[in-house]
Amino acid sequence: MNSRCCAFVLLLLASGSAFAADASIASVNPVGLWLITLGIVFLIAEAALPNYGVIGLGGIIMFVIGALILSNAELPVPMMIGLGLISALLLIALLVRALKTRPRHAVSGDAGLLGSVTPITTVQPGDARNGWVQLQGERWQVLSATPLQTGQSVRVVGRKGLLLQVAAADAAPLGE
Repeated sequence: MNSRCCAFVLLLLASGSAFAADASIASVNPVGLWLITLGIVFLIAEAALPNYGVIGLGGIIMFVIGALILSNAELPVPMMIGLGLISALLLIALLVRALKTRPRHAVSGDAGLLGSVTPITTVQPGDARNGWVQLQGERWQVLSATPLQTGQSVRVVGRKGLLLQVAAADAAPLGE
């Protein structure tokens, strides 16, 4: 996505240069051109830095202010509004992508085990409250307050060392 973003920004810079070349030099305000250029640079920086829109928002603001300053140079207002909207859409797309990469809940360790549902693979002979399950690619010994049966679905409700405490999946709420 970064190569497409950079290509798009280079296209914007080239089109801005063409409009600046068409306008008479006396009527072009260099402050407006600098603000537009800095706004585009900030949008590029937003694509490369993980700051969730702070720099990009500043870039859009600079871009729009620079375009308003250049409006005295008789550039078409719809073009300025369109470029500002395109910049805002680009920023929103970057923000959505960044928010999708945010850390998710733990899927390993105790946090990943608690609440997991799995079938009993083996019940210990002589004690129907003890058995074995296959969970997260590992074989765990389990202990239940009620007798277990092979194939019965159980939910992990606790852990003591290498022993998982389980209850019937249909009878055990998550916080038990």
